[in-house]
Amino acid sequence: MSNMGDQARAVAAEHHVVADKSDKPTRTLWGDAFKRLRKNKLAMFAVVWLTITILVAVTADLWVPQVLGDPTASDTATMAANSRLAPSLEHPFGTDTLGRDVLSRVIYGARISLTVGIVATGISTIIGLVMGAIAAYYGGIWDTIIMRLADTFLAFPYTLFVIAMIAVIGNGIQNVFFAIGILGWPQIARVFRSAILSVKESDYIDAARAMGASDARIIARHIFPNSVASIVVYATMNIGGAILTESALSFLGMGVIPPDPSWGTLIQEGQKFLQTEPWLMILPGLAILTTVLAFTLLGDGLRDALDVKMKDA
Repeated sequence: MSNMGDQARAVAAEHHVVADKSDKPTRTLWGDAFKRLRKNKLAMFAVVWLTITILVAVTADLWVPQVLGDPTASDTATMAANSRLAPSLEHPFGTDTLGRDVLSRVIYGARISLTVGIVATGISTIIGLVMGAIAAYYGGIWDTIIMRLADTFLAFPYTLFVIAMIAVIGNGIQNVFFAIGILGWPQIARVFRSAILSVKESDYIDAARAMGASDARIIARHIFPNSVASIVVYATMNIGGAILTESALSFLGMGVIPPDPSWGTLIQEGQKFLQTEPWLMILPGLAILTTVLAFTLLGDGLRDALDVKMKDA
């Protein structure tokens, strides 16, 4: 009887240990990454700043025209009196030469810059993922062709290449999406190719192939999830680069068509008055600086957070 009681207690204790283990939350790469990201003060500051910027830009139609005025319309009756006013409570960023509130134009310019950054980066990321996957997974002649094509794209100065394409296909926001997105794929392809090469010879890939999984399934279900961390980091940083490129195009008159506001257009308009009304150029420039810096800091934070070597750091 004593032995039976001891065995029962041992079984109960074993079940209790198993239950305790099952109650513990499962650690995942993304869960651990989020915990580490929250400890990165600069990255969290970037998240807060980008969240505020996006919310202000998305909700602009609800309050900007009523509070600050229409960003594109100008009143000829009051234009002379309101032209190039200094920053004040009524116009925090001052007014431009046509009497329009600069802050309202900066806010609506944020819509264009953020949209270009996200959409163009999305286009280049999709193309880069497809090309990088084909080059790394199949190798051989496909790898040679795609990588030499990428080298050809990278041989040209990126901004000049974009300007040349815009000159061919014409101005307009849609063409800016297309040009920046198409010409930005080589870097993504190289990053994804390197990530695939580091995991494609793993045992679990060989096991999936032995079980009859198709190439598309192996890439989508096994290789991509284990390579996505580097792509997320690079794409986040690439958004800032796309914003800078769009601003440069608009500054040169090859991007957004006036009177639609763009940060690059605002800087181009304000440079004429840099000595007399410097805020017309400096304040839109600060909008570009803070937004691009926020994406860069967020990318740095994601890179550190997704580094599996720092899992227990």
